[in-house]
Amino acid sequence: MESLTCILYEKTGSVARITLNRPDVFNAFDDAQSYELQAALKEASKDAEVRVVVLTGAGRAFCSGQDLKAIAGSKNRSLSDSLYKRYNPIIKAMRNMPKPIIARINGVAAGAGASLALACDFLIASEKASLIEVFVNVGLVPDSGSSYFLPKAISPARAFEMATMAPKISAQQALEWGLVNRVVSEEGLDSMVDEVAAYYAQAPTKSIGMIKKMLNKAAHSDLDTMLQYEAWCQEIAGRSEDYKEGVTAFNEKRKPEFKGK
Repeated sequence: MESLTCILYEKTGSVARITLNRPDVFNAFDDAQSYELQAALKEASKDAEVRVVVLTGAGRAFCSGQDLKAIAGSKNRSLSDSLYKRYNPIIKAMRNMPKPIIARINGVAAGAGASLALACDFLIASEKASLIEVFVNVGLVPDSGSSYFLPKAISPARAFEMATMAPKISAQQALEWGLVNRVVSEEGLDSMVDEVAAYYAQAPTKSIGMIKKMLNKAAHSDLDTMLQYEAWCQEIAGRSEDYKEGVTAFNEKRKPEFKGK
């Protein structure tokens, strides 16, 4: 991608790596970074060669949320407009992307940065990373999806505590609560991310995209609805090239070579 100033976009084989690149402010969002992230997610979603996305931050932080200094001089700024135009499209693009998104949480994920991490599909954190729902500290409420993701990932009581007291949740505590999938040493972060990315880069991408949609839908559906949706998705999966390859490989007693189609 060209003309990016606040985002790094790199593609290696089937893996797209999106890096928030404002390390001097712990990758806090200003207008430019939010719109560039929207563009990067759109590019990764439409690129048929991309089968998995890694999202991370440059420097010592994942993302510290909104850059409050960037809006310090703004008068009568509409926060809802900012959500509708900047943050909500990012979260929707991530959850609607028919490909897995891996969060490489290399440092603090605060406010909208925590929301960004929770919107990913597979979360890998450095042991020095942390999550904090910092909104209440400036008299605001959680946004960018945190009010949706938190009570589904952890108990309502813990979600309430995180949202109303803004405790700094360590990586290990996040793992114990079920907020992240893996916690590794700072030195081992990249190798673990590469390992998981390599798995998804060779997995049946079309099936995984549908699994992602199914799990999203299950969050607000009843059993009968999901049984019907499973049947509909299974019919599509059963007509895919990857299904044919999977069955053939099973019968031939070899490892399948999925193409993501």
